[in-house]
Amino acid sequence: MTRSQEPVAQNTLEDIFGTLRRHPDVEAPNLQAWDATDRLLLEAAAARTEPEARLAVIGDRYGALTLGALGALGVRRVRVHEDLITGERALRNNAAGLGFEAAAPGAVGATGFEQSPLGEELLSGAELVLLQLPRTLAELEEIAAAVARYAAPDVVLLAGGRIKHMSLGMNAVLERYFETVQPQLARQKSRIILASGAGQTETHEWSPAVERLAELDLNVAAHGAVFAGAKLDIGTRFLLTFLPEMPEAGHAIDLGCGTGILAAMYARQNPASRVTATDRSAAAVASARATAQANGLEERITALQDDAMSTLPAGSAELVLLNPPFHLGASVHAGAGIKLFEAAARVLAPGGELWTVFNRHLQYLPALERLVGPTTERGGNPKFTVAVSTRRP
Repeated sequence: MTRSQEPVAQNTLEDIFGTLRRHPDVEAPNLQAWDATDRLLLEAAAARTEPEARLAVIGDRYGALTLGALGALGVRRVRVHEDLITGERALRNNAAGLGFEAAAPGAVGATGFEQSPLGEELLSGAELVLLQLPRTLAELEEIAAAVARYAAPDVVLLAGGRIKHMSLGMNAVLERYFETVQPQLARQKSRIILASGAGQTETHEWSPAVERLAELDLNVAAHGAVFAGAKLDIGTRFLLTFLPEMPEAGHAIDLGCGTGILAAMYARQNPASRVTATDRSAAAVASARATAQANGLEERITALQDDAMSTLPAGSAELVLLNPPFHLGASVHAGAGIKLFEAAARVLAPGGELWTVFNRHLQYLPALERLVGPTTERGGNPKFTVAVSTRRP
């Protein structure tokens, strides 16, 4: 058989998957760095790849697709986009453990992987795109538009996901950008959709949604991957009712900023404050930056992609606002919130305050008391608690 006809060696994939870690993302016994969809996508790609294949990967959570393509499929170079900075760092960590290196952008003849933003740099000339399907149709729309516009005319998109998270709406989105959309047979509770025949026209230009939130008198911009889109999620709405009680800080941080609503509202309320909107998601940071610009606050708000404020100095802020997630991907897990509480404790100056809103059932108060400092419940409703924690000296 020729190389392109050989099936992916199961033991080779097992060897690669067996080395993968989620670090620096939250790790736990019930959380792993790859799933059955990664395997299914790589096996489907095996017959379509060769060493010089122009391959792009989107949504590779911890490097399983990229390193599987390099190590099991024998592809020499892979361009990859991950929205989360934790995923980017996990890929680099896992690659180092397997002996693969990041290739310099544009380097001729280089091997390895190249991390790129979603757009032309990632997709130009791509013949095959592997996609871990996102959870929202808005994010899939943004991705499909980019593939159709920038990839090779004969590009094949293999989009895979867990069946329980897939919908017919995903087919409908892909059909707007590709002539042929073919769901494949399911296996191990995962399924692939094969899309081809992209129509490359200027109509595939994509821009983030911008909506006017009348209740806040605020314009909100949202890229496809950002939580809650351009809407106001109910936890943030409740935390904002306490805005008049929050102290005026020299430096305030909207941690896990999403579209930047908290940052924008706090900056407008406190014109003397310097505000940082930070998130691990590239889409969220781009959205927060666009929200600031849409409301004339771009000189007051700095948008920063980071993992739990890892690049900010200790003791550098007087106030942190936080609406923490309680999901890690598809899993319900408190680890994400705990990691952000620890980060806030490091970045807050002594006497600084962490204002947190969270679902009542999560019982975060003891953790906030232990990790940050004296904590009081400032308010609550049937669904949410708002707590204020004061950083210990």
